[in-house]
Amino acid sequence: MNPIAKELNGIVEAGNPHLFAMLSQIGKNLFFPKGILSQSAEAKEKAHNINATIGIAKESGRTMKLDSVAAFVNDIQASNYLTYAPSFGIPSLRQAWKASLYDKNASLAGKEISLPVVTNGITHAIAIFADVWLDPGDVVILPEMMWGNYNLIMSVRKGVRISHYGLFNTGGGFNLDAFEAAVKKEAAENDKITVLLNFPQNPSGYTATEAEGRRIVEILTEVAVGGTYVLAVFDDAYFGLFYEEDTLKESLFARLCQSDPRLLAVKLDGATKENFVWGLRAGFITYGCPIENDSTAVYDALERKTAGAVRGNISNASHLGQAIIYRSMQAETYQAEQQEKFNILKARAERVKEVLADPKYADAWDVYPFNSGYFMCLQLKTVDAETLRVHLLDKYGVGLIALGARNLRVAFSCIDEAQVEELFDTILKGIEDLN
Repeated sequence: MNPIAKELNGIVEAGNPHLFAMLSQIGKNLFFPKGILSQSAEAKEKAHNINATIGIAKESGRTMKLDSVAAFVNDIQASNYLTYAPSFGIPSLRQAWKASLYDKNASLAGKEISLPVVTNGITHAIAIFADVWLDPGDVVILPEMMWGNYNLIMSVRKGVRISHYGLFNTGGGFNLDAFEAAVKKEAAENDKITVLLNFPQNPSGYTATEAEGRRIVEILTEVAVGGTYVLAVFDDAYFGLFYEEDTLKESLFARLCQSDPRLLAVKLDGATKENFVWGLRAGFITYGCPIENDSTAVYDALERKTAGAVRGNISNASHLGQAIIYRSMQAETYQAEQQEKFNILKARAERVKEVLADPKYADAWDVYPFNSGYFMCLQLKTVDAETLRVHLLDKYGVGLIALGARNLRVAFSCIDEAQVEELFDTILKGIEDLN
């Protein structure tokens, strides 16, 4: 094992031995290399005459660039977007995102969390999390209705076992009984469990209510107190897009990040959906857990292991993407712009509910509960979802996503409010055609 990895492991174990036990074998071996990186950092600070350490090209002391590239970027110096970003992410963006977490999650007040590490979007954040914390054969608890990429990232790439539970109960809310049964069953059979919660959820568009959120926190805390290591992971990709009064308005990360030493809360989020910059690929990994004495040193060690995973995977996320997002967050109009886009999406969600209340659709489908995010789902009663999807595409030029035999996902995020009724009427026509 590399001596730096041993040093980081010692720091983690001293602060919370349960954290060290939860690390994957890769996680225990991970470190952030010194070598060229540390020597370049020293040279950047002290080499006032000639600095010949960095693997970039310069010209007359400035970052070399093609005018045909720079012509498309205004108001940002080439050195602030063409050069490599740190594997941790640019410091200003990391600090700004951490501050925003406290602003958006009231339950974080007075709690210590790590400084977010920047990833290449949230998909990459999930993969990096899996490298640091999951070994082949570990169990990850997810609902049956889930984003398909979880399977590819964790089951196919990492060899973990996914344990499912039903997402909704018969009353139309989060199935707390099924969730609790799955969590406690796996906790009884495993020393460590990972519970991944995605609110607002893809594909259903559902977020737990306040009451459901409180019970989820109780269940996970009870299991950790009972002696099982719990990795509580929150994929908050669509965070903030909460449309109904009783919908939980903060991440459960905020309520669990200091609940028990055997429970590590991990927040995976990003600007991609929250700030409507999907292609700029900026996600974040943030940790929260009770730590003895100086939490800063332990969080720094976890950040170094996580950044080491990024370094050994993609080197670093886009400097340009991070620079644009940071400058946007500093703009005076930033909050107002976000509110404007939220209002548009909320109006679409409300229009979808209004249209689907029409009894003319009752024989064709049931509507899964939705109260947030980008999506909603139909449960078809009489036709196969894939057959209908292809028919709607071929005959009416309407594109939707088929999930399993009976479920159809609608992304109302990408249609105008005026198109909502036409869309569902067309789906009904397609079903009538097939029947």
